[in-house]
Amino acid sequence: MGERAVWSREVGWFVAIGVASTAGQALLYWGLRPWSPPAVANLVSLLVLTVLNTEANRRLTFRHAATKAARAHLGAGGLFLLGYLVTSGAVLWFTHQRPDASPAAETAVLAATSVAVTVVRFVVLRLAVFRGPDHRRA
Repeated sequence: MGERAVWSREVGWFVAIGVASTAGQALLYWGLRPWSPPAVANLVSLLVLTVLNTEANRRLTFRHAATKAARAHLGAGGLFLLGYLVTSGAVLWFTHQRPDASPAAETAVLAATSVAVTVVRFVVLRLAVFRGPDHRRA
């Protein structure tokens, strides 16, 4: 399989996993939001879905990379922090601007911001976390 085919497969899996993860995070956030502040609901939902997302990407998206699970999850930990800061910042800014906003509106802001973070996440995962000689073998 050529590099272009590998790239296409990886992007396809990453998008599918990302859509499922974003939906899962949004649902978990929305469910937690009535009982917790936005930053806490985001922390819990993002933490749970980051672990699941990283493992799914390790097994499906980047399955030909010679990356151990510990390295994958450690690398994703740094991305988790970046994602948490960016998404929480967006939600907190939104709730400051619109204090009467519903949890559904907050969730929409969270999901939109997560998409932007996901693009950065793919590039970092592909180039730094799941790199190596076995990555090109498909």
